[in-house]
Amino acid sequence: MSNLPVGKFTKLYGTEGEVVANLYDRFPADYDSEEPLFVSINSLTVPLFISSFVRRGRGAVIAIDDYDTPRRSEELLGREFYATNPDAEVAAYDGEDDEAWSSMEELLGWRVTFVGRKEEGEIVGYNDDEINPLFEVEVDGKDVYVPVVDEFIRKISRRKREIKFQLPEGLLELYL
Repeated sequence: MSNLPVGKFTKLYGTEGEVVANLYDRFPADYDSEEPLFVSINSLTVPLFISSFVRRGRGAVIAIDDYDTPRRSEELLGREFYATNPDAEVAAYDGEDDEAWSSMEELLGWRVTFVGRKEEGEIVGYNDDEINPLFEVEVDGKDVYVPVVDEFIRKISRRKREIKFQLPEGLLELYL
């Protein structure tokens, strides 16, 4: 799946907060409006749940749950959107098999890097909490706890025994 935008909100339509969207050529022909669209607002990826989606040529008129007034929908104007969560499918594998590990303990000793950061670390533990599983990563002699969620993983290399994370702003600073 592509992490490229598939359209852009261009103008308001009607009095109920609907928006007109320009659909790019890569917009999925089989798009199911039961699936959310995603937009970046203040550096956060936000799912937009669709209550109505009507194609009109190379565009569409879209009604979005919780965007039920023109004033509320104005914040979407000019923003590009995605058909799949651009953060969820970014993990890249280096051509090796990507079967699930039999246990997370297999990752102990793996090197850890962080997007946009010089710090590096090593996975030294795994907290198997059902609600919030965490990697324990030693960085500069300090323990850093990284939630085990796909959205934070940017690259996995079994061959190099390395994981690259992109963490939310401020998470690493909590520990260092």
